[in-house]
Amino acid sequence: MTNESIAQDIMPTMTNTNDDSKYNWLEDVDSKESLEWVEKRNEQTLTKLMAHPKYQAFYDKSLEILNSTDRIAFPSLVGKFMYNFWQDATNPRGIWRRMLKADYLAGKKTWETVIDIDQLSKDDNKKWVFKGASPLPPAYDKFLVELSNGGGDATVVREFDGVSKAFVKGGFELPESKGGASWIDENSLFVSRDFGSGSMTTSGYPRQTKMWTRGTPLTEAKLIYEGQESDVSVSAYRMRHLGKNYQFVYRGVTFYTNELRYIDNGKLLKLVLPNDASFAGMVGDQAIIELKSDWKVGTKNFKQGSVISIKFADLIAGKKTYRLAIAPEARASTEGVTTMGNAMLVSKLVNVKSELYKYTYVKGVWVAKKIDAPSLGAIGLASSDDETGEYFFSFQNFLNPSSLYYGNLNTGRIKLLQSLPNFFDPAPYDVKQIEATSKDGTKIPYFVIAKKGLELNGKNPVLISAYGGFEVSRLPFYSATTGKLWLEEGGVFVLANIRGGGEFGPKWHQAGLKEKRQAIYDDFHAVAEDLITKKYTDGKHIGISGGSNGGLLVGVAFTQRPDLYNAVLCQVPLLDMKRYNKLLAGASWMGEYGNPDIPEEWEYIKKYSPFQNLKKDMNYPEVFFTTSTRDDRVHPGHARKMAAKMEDMGYPFYYFENTEGGHAGSSTNEQRAKTSALTFVYLLKKLM
Repeated sequence: MTNESIAQDIMPTMTNTNDDSKYNWLEDVDSKESLEWVEKRNEQTLTKLMAHPKYQAFYDKSLEILNSTDRIAFPSLVGKFMYNFWQDATNPRGIWRRMLKADYLAGKKTWETVIDIDQLSKDDNKKWVFKGASPLPPAYDKFLVELSNGGGDATVVREFDGVSKAFVKGGFELPESKGGASWIDENSLFVSRDFGSGSMTTSGYPRQTKMWTRGTPLTEAKLIYEGQESDVSVSAYRMRHLGKNYQFVYRGVTFYTNELRYIDNGKLLKLVLPNDASFAGMVGDQAIIELKSDWKVGTKNFKQGSVISIKFADLIAGKKTYRLAIAPEARASTEGVTTMGNAMLVSKLVNVKSELYKYTYVKGVWVAKKIDAPSLGAIGLASSDDETGEYFFSFQNFLNPSSLYYGNLNTGRIKLLQSLPNFFDPAPYDVKQIEATSKDGTKIPYFVIAKKGLELNGKNPVLISAYGGFEVSRLPFYSATTGKLWLEEGGVFVLANIRGGGEFGPKWHQAGLKEKRQAIYDDFHAVAEDLITKKYTDGKHIGISGGSNGGLLVGVAFTQRPDLYNAVLCQVPLLDMKRYNKLLAGASWMGEYGNPDIPEEWEYIKKYSPFQNLKKDMNYPEVFFTTSTRDDRVHPGHARKMAAKMEDMGYPFYYFENTEGGHAGSSTNEQRAKTSALTFVYLLKKLM
């Protein structure tokens, strides 16, 4: 895309005023003018990138990987069946399928299709995207199936019979909305939806949760709890533990603070917990609580990042008989806690590498036993069963594709079920973990994946990926497309574990909240500078990529330090931080970024907001923006407006907006392959 072609295509409506509000018309997602603007820029980008001599080969390789039958069918353990959602060339929108657990563990391929999403889409004339199914225990013969039209977060919910494999005629059915539904029993649900005027929060989620009885209209559902309009969301759910049901109401006050109420014989009992703590479930008679900040309770002082427990009866009675289950450690964190019957499965991160432990409560003391799981990579818990102690987990790292393991906490058994074949030869490559020093002296770890014996000539093409927010940890992962389309082309891949994530516990995340956010961006710049200092590359050969909050990260990066980066993959991004809280789910993230409508908070937000910090006559890299028309979480207006403003300033860029896909960006493997080919072709053009 040239400056000349951009200059010829400026919308007249953009030239009437000098303030940023002149771009707000692009926030009208489906207006004729907005879609025409999108179509024009899509066409320009596709014309340029699809003409690249490697585009078709990259697309074919990506689609071959995505449609490969060698993929692991990750299981969802539901009663006697293993359920799985599968997409391939024959089933682009996917099939929801199942087989007997015994057959699955025996390695059989006796899958039975339960719902064909492609056929359902044809029957309903919708672009359905499967969003999951909630079973009704203990029989597990009924489900609440969620479907999204186009891939957004808003879904319809339909009752499904697992025996007849059909939607229940006259059964529970909820119209499209954000929110959820949870079984109470066979004839009643907890429902949190858009019930009409005044029922949603400013974040776009339900503020009411109701009990809906079978055979009655939804309008007659009984109100259980109503939160404030300024809350993030309200919901109710049933938890099943060792054959007994427990009912809760959750009020999300902000993204990081909440209130939890226990429904005790129809009465709501507010649990006395820190407002940023998380209730993780139950082990035996013990309630498990994860702490995000220091907590003094009674005579005990629990440190930030601790996991503690208390007898559930004491919790609802307001007692303070808490015990320490897991203590926080330096350069480590508790990544995940899965409660299962009389034990809990805990995934820990030790210097950004996973370890797996079993914890049991023995005579008033928590006892840990390390599980003999693979090391030097990332463990992901796939599915578990509270009553049998069975669980499944995956393991992967940068050079070894996913393997699936079966475990049993009761017997201690671990069994490798399946390992994927390598889609690229790992032998030529090395993985190193290095530390950069950020502006304030903090050590920032990052991984480098490159060919063995790489010449440190300061000119190697490097792609840096990071996220930096919401306590999301970026762990070693296997990407076949990155291997085939980047490493094999001579590229270097870098994963940066900057602050804002959860790699080292809540403190690592909170070090970049609100007014401290510049520390995250300083960390990112420090990694790039360290790569240059160590002669891996230079600013002309560094590309960066990030999606969602990571899209904000790379938007900040190129506007603050255009000298450091020459390619920017800015995917489903936040960029206009003055209006982010007014767009879709944006208000829910004010706990992370702050409120731009409060002058004191806008003072620190405006210093990094990419949209507001665009300047004329700068040497910006040629950014590639990607988003989705159907993203109902991060508004596509962010990418649209940023591109339009750059266009007015005469900066070249690439822009591609998929017409479906939601926040994930794509709904089918064909769409994913196209996006993959476009992005790697772009990187080749800019960095090699």
